[in-house]
Order: sequence, then structure tokens, then C-alpha cells
Amino acid sequence: MTTSQKVTMFQIALQQRAASVEALLADLLSDMPRNGEISRPPRLMAAIRHGVLNGGKRLRPLLVMESAALFGADNLAALRVAAALECVHSYSLVHDDLPAMDDDDLRRGQPTVHRKFDEAAAILAGDSLLTYAFELIASEETELDAQAKVALISALARAAGLGGMTGGQALDLQAENDNPDEEGIIRLQAMKTGALIRFACEAGAIVGHATAGERERMAEYGSAIGIAYQLADDLLDVTANATEMGKATGKDAAAGKATLVSLYGVEWTRQQLTGLVGQAEELLAPFGSDAALLKDAARFIAERQS
Repeated sequence: MTTSQKVTMFQIALQQRAASVEALLADLLSDMPRNGEISRPPRLMAAIRHGVLNGGKRLRPLLVMESAALFGADNLAALRVAAALECVHSYSLVHDDLPAMDDDDLRRGQPTVHRKFDEAAAILAGDSLLTYAFELIASEETELDAQAKVALISALARAAGLGGMTGGQALDLQAENDNPDEEGIIRLQAMKTGALIRFACEAGAIVGHATAGERERMAEYGSAIGIAYQLADDLLDVTANATEMGKATGKDAAAGKATLVSLYGVEWTRQQLTGLVGQAEELLAPFGSDAALLKDAARFIAERQS
């Protein structure tokens, strides 16, 4: 099978997984109150849906579901955990776009939530999505045992919190003035971007009741592709245009923010991406052909054009 055929097969799988999680999110984020809720304010829900149901690739949900499939996990449980993770990811984007953070006007080719609505609506939409994610995992409708749910909630809180994504965002804002070195950039990116991708792969192992060793292997795979994701993103910030990306490009350079691309150049970055794909494939080797789609995911991340 040629590389282009593999890419096509992966893209089909990604579209299928995206459609599944999109349908579930559309249902979960409707205006209809759920059991125990008093009301769902329509304007808040409209802002939430604008921030979530806006055409994202849904790569993180795919990583949850495909990692879970390696261990024969229940498909619906994996899908609900994937939807929870996408709520956290979407919340982070809504808040990152705010004027106090990255101050972006476009996200996925559409106005950001604070531009479409207002800053208060964006803050509340993000807050709602973050808390709803944990409700989804804990819900009786997510058919997992209590031990697995506690492990998922703990791992997601760690990945999203002060030692993970939000801590990474704080470092990212600080980097505009501090000009971190290579070690500092890697730490920042592992937290801001890599932590949720690492969780996605580890979560699949938790849902599938994998062994501790298998769970760690999947987490390490997630770390490798998380680094690759950010490297590819920084590369695209230099080489792509806003139409291709669906958001502003060249912002890191304009802000004087150091990245590994700015430190070492485009060719070095591409070599690192090749090495990270190889590392990801080695980590998946024990799973044989069952991990073929996850290997394709690593290549897709490293070679993506948007």
C-alpha cells in the first residue's frame, strides 16, 4: 500500500470518527436541559456550540477511540470520553482566543467566540465546557467501572490543569518577554499542547483496562506525537497562510516569541518530525497491525498542511 493510500485511509477514518463525536456533541450541547439541570440559557448554549461544533478535525477524539480499540474497549464508553476531551480542548481554544490571551479574531475560518458574541459569553462558554467534561465521564451513561472513571478524571484534571495545559498557556504568555531556551520551549509545548494529546492516548488505555505498562506505553506514544503536533504547528505558522490555516499565521514571529523553528530552522524541524514519527512507530510495534491507524496518525500529524 502506498503512502498516499495510507493517508487517504486515515483521513476516511478521521472523518468517520469526527462525524461520530460531532453527532454526540450536538446532542449533548442542545438547549434541552438534562436531568438535574434547571435551565440551559439559549445564548450561552449558542456560544458553546459555536466554539465546539465548528468543523475541527477531532484528532484527539480519534486518538482516544483508536487507543481504546487496541484493548477491546466498549465503543460507546470510548466515544463519550472522547467527547469529554473535545469539550476540554474546545474550552481551551475559546479562552486562548480571548484578548487577554492570544487575542485572535479567527478560529477554523470563523469568528472566534468572543468576536461572534462577547468576552463574557466566551468566558462562560469555556467554563461550562470544562466542567461539563468531567460530568460526562462521571455520568452513569458512560458505562465504565468506578475505578476507570476516577483514573480518567484524575488524568484529565492533571493534563488540563496547572501542571499541564493551563500552566503551559501561562508559560506561553510569559515567553513573549522571557525568550526561553530550547529546554524552556520544550517544557512549554509539552504542557500547553502535548498534555491533552498524551491524555487522549492514555485515556484509551484506561477505558480498555490495559495493564500499567501498556498504559505508560500509550502515554509515551501520546507524548511523542504531542511534540510532533506542536512542531508541525510552529512550522505551519512560518510556511502556511491564514486561508490554509483558518486562523492568523506569523503571530509568533510578530510577537517575538521563540519556537524551535525560530531557533533551528525549517529543515531541522522537518528532521525532528521524521524522528518523532519513528519513535511513535517503535512504541506501537508491540501491538502489530492492530496499531496501523495510530501509526498513520503520527504521520498525519507530522505532515499536516493545516
